[in-house]
Order: sequence, then C-alpha cells, then structure tokens
Amino acid sequence: MLSKRLIVCLDVREGKLAKSIKFVNTKDIGDPVEKARQYYEDGVDELVFYDIAASKNNREIMLNFVEAVASQIFIPFSVGGGIRSVEDATKLRLAGAEKVNINTAAVKRKELISEIARAIGSQSTVLSMDVRRTQETRGIPSGYEIVINDGTTPTGIDALEWAKSGETLGAGELVVNSIDADGTKEGYELKLTRMIADHVGIPVIASGGAGKPEHVYEAFTIGHADGALVASIVHYGNYTCRQLKEYLYNRGVKVRTRF
Repeated sequence: MLSKRLIVCLDVREGKLAKSIKFVNTKDIGDPVEKARQYYEDGVDELVFYDIAASKNNREIMLNFVEAVASQIFIPFSVGGGIRSVEDATKLRLAGAEKVNINTAAVKRKELISEIARAIGSQSTVLSMDVRRTQETRGIPSGYEIVINDGTTPTGIDALEWAKSGETLGAGELVVNSIDADGTKEGYELKLTRMIADHVGIPVIASGGAGKPEHVYEAFTIGHADGALVASIVHYGNYTCRQLKEYLYNRGVKVRTRF
C-alpha cells in the first residue's frame, strides 16, 4: 500500500500568501517562499502553489515566485493558476514545478488535458476541480457542480462526470477542492471525496476544510483519499506538519516519516 500524502497548499495572490473562507474574504497572511521552506523542513510530503488571481485576471502565472519556492524545497512541487497551453505548462516545469495543475482552462477546452499530458506526462498533469454543492440537481445527478474562475462562475458540469472525463483525457491525479468546506476548519467534504475516489483509478487529493488532525485521518479512511491538502490548520499555527503526521502514524495510517 502506498503511503498517504500530506500536502500543504500555498494560495498566492500578487506575491503574498493568502487565505479565504469559501473562496471569499481573502486575506494576505505571509510570505509564500518563507512558508514553503518552513513546511519542507517540518516534513510535509508535497507543496501545491496556486496563483489564485491568474485565471480571473487573465494573466500568466508569476514564474519568479515559482522559481523562488522551488529553490527552497526538495520535495514534489505542484503549481496551478492561469495555465492555458502546453507552453505555459512547459515554462512551469522549467521553473521547477514537478507537476502542473489545470483547472479553469481545462473546463473551457477539455483537450488541454490531453495536450499537456502528452507533452509532460500524465504523472505530471493534475486536474484541479473546484466543486460546490448544488440544490438544483437537474442535469447534475451527483449534486456537486464544477465552478471556475476562482469560484465565481458555475458551469452546470457534474463533478463526478468531470472527474471521470479528466482521467480518460490523461490527467494523472485529481485535486477535489470543496468550496463549501474551504477555510471553515470543519472537516473535508467526505461524501464528495469518496464518491470521486471510488469511481476513478488515479490518485484523488482531498482539499478544503481541515481544522484538526482527525479531519485529515477521516479524509484518508472515510473519504478514501490518497492525499490531503491542508492550509489554514498550518498557516495559522494550530498544528505543524510534523504533528499531523505523527497523529496519522499513531492511528495506523501509512505515512512517510522523518521523526
């Protein structure tokens, strides 16, 4: 059995580490490069860097920050935000990203997933999905809808069907980010995560809602996730990455240990 992965998410807005609650009330909370180094030294398995304003503002990702973060860490590093072409993905790989996350542009033109997977490999191509519960189930059987442009634009696309399409098109991993749980610290959207994990054959990463170690444990055990993204829980000093991994290890979850 593969080890479960603890992944810290660095949402970056105009060069500053930022955090929101349900994708609104976004606040600047620190230096992303400094935090990346801190989390690496504390034993996190991977880092994800999202330029959260790139797609909404229709600009390219800030490569200088990607290079700065990559220079400080020696673990898998995934980057997303504003990726619209194979050229964009290639630039990120050259800047130090091991994986690229595509989201809004892939929804607008699904062929982008296959193009990037062919160019840099499926193992480096991550489909990131921003998902919101919907009361209007007509046309969305799962009850979960894909939302793009940093959570501002509903698409009418069923999240489960999009996940399965992403795998078919060549994505090697899925990040399932619950907008409803984002920043709440009340736990992951386990029903959503498990539903998708049980219907695809590629790794699924739970995202949104971690507030205590038990939530991360539940993402792996109840949600069937292969990895768990954390943000607020470590950004605000509630727990360290080391403490989270020790908790998981002590509860029988297979994790990579450096303690």
